[in-house]
Amino acid sequence: MTSRNIAFIDGQNLHLGTKESGWAVDHKKLRIYLKEKYDIVEAYYFLGFVSEENQDLYDSLQKAGFILSFREHSLALRGNKKGNVDSDIIFGIMKKMIENEPFEKVFIISGDGDYKKLVDFLIKKGRFGKMLFPNKVFASSLYKSLGGEFFDYLESTGVRRKIEYLHK
Repeated sequence: MTSRNIAFIDGQNLHLGTKESGWAVDHKKLRIYLKEKYDIVEAYYFLGFVSEENQDLYDSLQKAGFILSFREHSLALRGNKKGNVDSDIIFGIMKKMIENEPFEKVFIISGDGDYKKLVDFLIKKGRFGKMLFPNKVFASSLYKSLGGEFFDYLESTGVRRKIEYLHK
């Protein structure tokens, strides 16, 4: 029997974290990596807000197999606000738990410390897979208390080589 693990991705955190380290993620390769390495059957990719100029990105994310979730913003804030999807990700995970949706473990791609209480709760319930940090700089110090079995770095040599976007 295969696992039914799910992933929640803070798109802006992933993008900025890899960009700061001088590389970019190939979303198709990332989706394959998540499936093969962690048996992720559903991967939710959270983004700031819908913008027609980013339609190619949205299309490529969907073609790669991600389920897109956009953050709602008022029209006044759209140009000035970062993605800020943390509460949406937390809500999405808790909703799946409360509604008893079938999944085994949750994996989160972000380095944001805002998920620490959720991570602690999921570990306590035996429902946490790993925190996948884009890089060491984007890994909040709040996670230092986690055991190494609960996190990995996407920038590590072996992982980066598998998921990096290579210009053609």
